[in-house]
Amino acid sequence: MLAEALDANRPALQLVARSRQVDAEEPESLDERIARAPLRSVKAKEHVFTQGDQRSHLYRVEAGAICLYKVLPDGRRQVFGFAYPGDVLGLGSSGAHKLNAQATRLSRLRCLPWRSVERAARQNPALGITLWELFAQELTCAHNLLLTIGQRTAMERVAAFLVELSRRNARRGEDARLIVLPMTRTDIGDLLALTIETVSRILSQLRRHKIIDLEQSSRVRIRDIDALMRLARGGKDL
Repeated sequence: MLAEALDANRPALQLVARSRQVDAEEPESLDERIARAPLRSVKAKEHVFTQGDQRSHLYRVEAGAICLYKVLPDGRRQVFGFAYPGDVLGLGSSGAHKLNAQATRLSRLRCLPWRSVERAARQNPALGITLWELFAQELTCAHNLLLTIGQRTAMERVAAFLVELSRRNARRGEDARLIVLPMTRTDIGDLLALTIETVSRILSQLRRHKIIDLEQSSRVRIRDIDALMRLARGGKDL
């Protein structure tokens, strides 16, 4: 979710893979339980849940992308991250959801009832630890987002966003230099606390300096990953 993209862009998160010996009496892991959960299809712009809804399920994104955001009292929107395939969302505090979760494109999610999760966690300490790890990752993402929008320049924010998406592709065995953006420029701006004009201007600057190519509005090809990483770390702006 920066959520992954900032180590981010993730209020949404990757399950920790665990190797274990197959044993008929060994309790199921959280990953195994989610894999058997029903699938739900969500259209673009449709909400998985909204702020104030009672928490009912734990979700894992199987396809598409989910934007996690909150609407401020003055009507502005703050995006907290994006959930991509393999990410888990719906954690948060008990009771009502504090954020909105909206599909940016046609998406599919596994939906595991929270009652089942809580019951299994009471019986299986390892599953409870997995949940604790997911909560800890979510907190780390929130800290990274605060650092990004509070201390980094606009160029650093956009560069870090692209670098993290590139790293995510590499972890998934995909082309690390080709980024397919499942969100709009407005979504990116609301995540990084930038205007859509600033996001577009910086992407154009990166293209002019041959650091990226903009093949389409949603396809970014990285030409110079080293230069992009230097900018993300606070190197001299272009």
